[in-house]
Amino acid sequence: MNIRYKALALAAVSLVAIPTIASARAQIRAVGSSTVYPFATAVAERLARANPGMQPPVIESTGTGGGMKLFCAGVGEQHPDIENASRRIKASEVKTCIANGVTQITEIQVGIDGIAFATATASALSNVTTADIYKALAKTPFGKANKAKTWKDVNPKLPAVAIRVYGPPPTSGTRDAFGELIMTNGCESNPAMPALKKTDEAKFKAICTGLREDGAFIEAGENDNLIVQKLEANPGTVGIFGYSYLEENAAKLKGISINGVAPTYETISSFKYPGARPLYIYIKDAHVRAIPSIKAYVAEFAKETAWGPNGYLVRRGMIAAPDAVRAKSAAAARTLAPLDLATIK
Repeated sequence: MNIRYKALALAAVSLVAIPTIASARAQIRAVGSSTVYPFATAVAERLARANPGMQPPVIESTGTGGGMKLFCAGVGEQHPDIENASRRIKASEVKTCIANGVTQITEIQVGIDGIAFATATASALSNVTTADIYKALAKTPFGKANKAKTWKDVNPKLPAVAIRVYGPPPTSGTRDAFGELIMTNGCESNPAMPALKKTDEAKFKAICTGLREDGAFIEAGENDNLIVQKLEANPGTVGIFGYSYLEENAAKLKGISINGVAPTYETISSFKYPGARPLYIYIKDAHVRAIPSIKAYVAEFAKETAWGPNGYLVRRGMIAAPDAVRAKSAAAARTLAPLDLATIK
């Protein structure tokens, strides 16, 4: 065991007995969603300021999918304690967790976010439908090769602006949610697609969520600020990222309405906006006794002054979850009751 880390861990927990699990470090390590990242870091900063002797948490933006792989890889100091997620954990990820001994996990919904479809303020593009987005970005819209070059090609009412969209990679929860909430919705505008789902779900998913690889859709990594920079530098281009990045850059960018609904705090919190989705953190319960500061971190996240309607996370762009959801989540944060993994389908 590294002597320096051992000393840090012992100093952090004082007289509390610590088991061998994750006992070689006192510093919290969280991985996952780039959307949750700014909120998770804000909580970490508050916690560090309130506890000067505490090692500040390390928050990594790996994407939800990438973070789940790290989180579910096992129990021990080399594995992260917390997973930030812009979608719910998948059954396949639960299976991986269980196989690697990660069997006690607490799920906490920390808020709501909207998948913003944004562009530069001067752009001619201002309102699209989920069907427009699907036809513009699908690799094989309704099973046929995508030949659309401009937005006008997919809908005569749209401007003749080249289709060039910067978005998240496959490891991102935003990419998963975009496929489920926006692309699939647009795909199902063709009656043949829901019928296909009943007979060949794998083919349905490939047709409905597969994105173009010819340059019309560009993977921009897990750095959403990079997408913002691309939109500024390339007028007419479109970006896909969490609502907080749109709000933070409101002077430079505008949200594109989807199905006539603009991405705003009100439309996302009411789920009127098609891209609204819940945000989560997952806690590896086996690490909590070894790293007591995890409890303090989760408690800070669950304060009304943090995730409530007037909390500092809302001022950073998070959408507060409804009262009943926050109450349930606050209870989970207090007790760290494990999620019933059998309920994840």
